[in-house]
Amino acid sequence: MKIKQLSLRNRIFLAMILLILLASILIAAVTIFQYKEQTDEYNQGRLERKEEAVKASINYWLNSGNGNTFPVVEANLEYIFREKIYEISDIEKLEINIYNLSGNIAKSSHSGFVQSSAPAKLNDTVLKGVRNNIDHRFVNTKIIKGKSLQSSYSYITDNKFKPIGILNLQYVQDNTAQDKDLEEFLVRMAYVYFIMFLLAIGLAYFISSYITRNIKAITDKMRQTRLNTSNEKITLKNASSEIFTLVNAYNNMVDELEKSAVKLAKGEREQAWREMAKQVAHEIKNPLTPMRLTVQSFQRKFDPNDPNIHDKIDEFSKTLIQQIDIMSSIASAFSNFAKMPTPHREELNVVNVVKLALDIFTEDYISYFPKQHQIIAYLDKTQLIRVVTNLVKNATHALAETENKKIEVTVSEDNGNVEIIIADNGKGISDQDKDKIFEPKFTTKSSGMGLGLPMVKNIVEAYNGTINFTTQYNKGTVFKIVLPKK
Repeated sequence: MKIKQLSLRNRIFLAMILLILLASILIAAVTIFQYKEQTDEYNQGRLERKEEAVKASINYWLNSGNGNTFPVVEANLEYIFREKIYEISDIEKLEINIYNLSGNIAKSSHSGFVQSSAPAKLNDTVLKGVRNNIDHRFVNTKIIKGKSLQSSYSYITDNKFKPIGILNLQYVQDNTAQDKDLEEFLVRMAYVYFIMFLLAIGLAYFISSYITRNIKAITDKMRQTRLNTSNEKITLKNASSEIFTLVNAYNNMVDELEKSAVKLAKGEREQAWREMAKQVAHEIKNPLTPMRLTVQSFQRKFDPNDPNIHDKIDEFSKTLIQQIDIMSSIASAFSNFAKMPTPHREELNVVNVVKLALDIFTEDYISYFPKQHQIIAYLDKTQLIRVVTNLVKNATHALAETENKKIEVTVSEDNGNVEIIIADNGKGISDQDKDKIFEPKFTTKSSGMGLGLPMVKNIVEAYNGTINFTTQYNKGTVFKIVLPKK
């Protein structure tokens, strides 16, 4: 999963855990670095202290007059330190080498079969380092068999501070004890940080949950926000200033949304009535035109002495009556859609009422399949018949170009609801018409006013029911109505 796809709560949680891990790693790194630095300083200081002690012993040996019997000159270095160098080496527990000023070894405390790491002749780097440094001291370090070996070089002087030789001390750094102490410290610290890590996980989870709790509440409210419903404002306590700013913005949005919804509903109603008025005017004008032409024709051709005058008057009357009936049906259709009388609930057997609605159809391809013999519900009988007849009529129109016509009506009961399914194998509903079929005035038929399905939808929703459909073009359509029994 990508980081961008993680929730804010998970991001905060991971950030805190990573922060603890990073802090642990940094502290461990700083500890190791500090240990190594302190160890190097300790070894360097220890070498300096030993060098001072050795020099003090040598100076005492050379200048006290109680020990050395040889003249203190460069040529006598081998004789001056013939026995004394072993004594000092045993006391200080380190290898001591003495070179003449030319860099050749004069005397060494090293003994045994193992070859000494000290060179027989000093190179120019060491000689220049001792000669040119301010304190006439040169130190280098090298690794031998995994251990660090420090070598210090400094002048040996007579009582007039004239150099007569070069003192070399070989100091092997043994950090075994320090390394063991560091290992034990790191292990203890690992235990401590493991416990801290577990505590940090719990704390991070709590903090991330606390931070995102108010945001989740706001998110849930925003998901429930709808334009056509009354939306509740958010009330939070003990929230941060940022959350309060977000809540205030949401509450202001709810106020503006309610105002916009009122304006929109008012505008939609006004537009709907304007469209309805246009439709009524259009539908009424259709029969008025033939009526006008019929009257004008009768007026021009009227002859009282015509022997067929009575037949012509009858024909004239029938034409007018036919057009008047059309106008009456138009008025009734718009009246029924506009008024939608209040449902008169009564106890009825839905199975019998649906069968009664289907009895007016004579087509033999209409089949009825009730799942129960009796389904009792409290509904308006007239409106239920109107719903069924409208849907079946629409289905018969959809079968106009189908060879093997079939309409199946099914009634069943499920979880306290009545389910009515009307399926046909007609031409179906095209994708561009799916979103329009419940709109007033919309029709795919050559005749009609497009008020049937909107009226059915209004009736079903008046009972807090639902109506939906599935369709496949040129394969058929299935309408499903769910109505509460009470």
